[in-house]
Amino acid sequence: MSTFIEADRPPAIAERTAAVIAGRRRRVRRHAVVTSILGVAIVGVFLVSLMVGKSFYGLDEVARVVLGETVPGASFTVGELRLPRASLAVLAGFAFGAAGVTFQTMLRNPLASPDIIGITSGASAAAVFGIVVLSLSETLVALLAVLGGLATALAIYLLSNKGGFTGTRLILIGIGVAAMLDAAVTYTLSKAAVWDLQSALRWLAGSLNGATWSMVVPLALASAVLVPILLAQGRGLGVMRIGDDAAASLGVRLNATRVIAIVAAVTLLAFATAATGPIAFVAFMAGPIAARIVGPGASLLLPSGLVGALLVLVADLLGQFAFDTRYPVGVVTGVLGAPYLIYLLIRMNRSGGSL
Repeated sequence: MSTFIEADRPPAIAERTAAVIAGRRRRVRRHAVVTSILGVAIVGVFLVSLMVGKSFYGLDEVARVVLGETVPGASFTVGELRLPRASLAVLAGFAFGAAGVTFQTMLRNPLASPDIIGITSGASAAAVFGIVVLSLSETLVALLAVLGGLATALAIYLLSNKGGFTGTRLILIGIGVAAMLDAAVTYTLSKAAVWDLQSALRWLAGSLNGATWSMVVPLALASAVLVPILLAQGRGLGVMRIGDDAAASLGVRLNATRVIAIVAAVTLLAFATAATGPIAFVAFMAGPIAARIVGPGASLLLPSGLVGALLVLVADLLGQFAFDTRYPVGVVTGVLGAPYLIYLLIRMNRSGGSL
């Protein structure tokens, strides 16, 4: 009997190993296919956003403008108006999506997105203070928004880290901080002059109107530095989804991974918010959507960033051309995000809820 079991064991182990390898290959293949499809969709919507408007330009004219040729009419409309707007949409959407899924993965809760736990509120409060009270220029308002987001994230982290870090405590403290900051924004707006009020409300709505290369370049540089840092932490963040103890036993440096991911994600989010304002629910929706289409076991950072970019591009097109009145992109994402929040809460209540 013993001899039979020992003789049978190697084939059984080999079969299990083969099954594990096959499953891993399927996940890698699915991840690659989904990422490629999202990339193609982004390129397609990006080109459509360059072609359509009050004046329609063909793909050949758009391509010539992008390549640096001078095309009467199209060089200004496409090169100076539509191209910066579409580029900002892609960069900001990717930043919101990647930053949002970083927090959701690290805290193992789809509700732990930056716009719910107060980080976006910190950037918004700082920007509104700069517009209404200090009467700062757009550049200085953007810088103040970055500093406000970073300071809020640091305060939330320090408050939640007393007695040991827990994700639930951070989420609850973040919601409380967000409520206080939103109240401060409301009070500041109630005291604002009419011209300052219009500027602040336009910024708070989350808008790509008036996008310029001076807004695109800082976010592009920040993304070039911070996105690789986040992607490098992808494995550690993925392992942390199964629990801190298990992640530590597998060699993940919990504190280092957590601090690096938080700093990179918050900084990226702050730059995006400074450029476009708080585009509602993109950071919240991108991660769960990416998780559904990519499947379990794969890193969600890149797919979530691509989902975020696609959401902002599509929402901006809808806001410009789908209705009689043009709406800022943040209004459209807010309309889409609110029902999704309700759906996610219902699903979490039924299943116990994680990404």
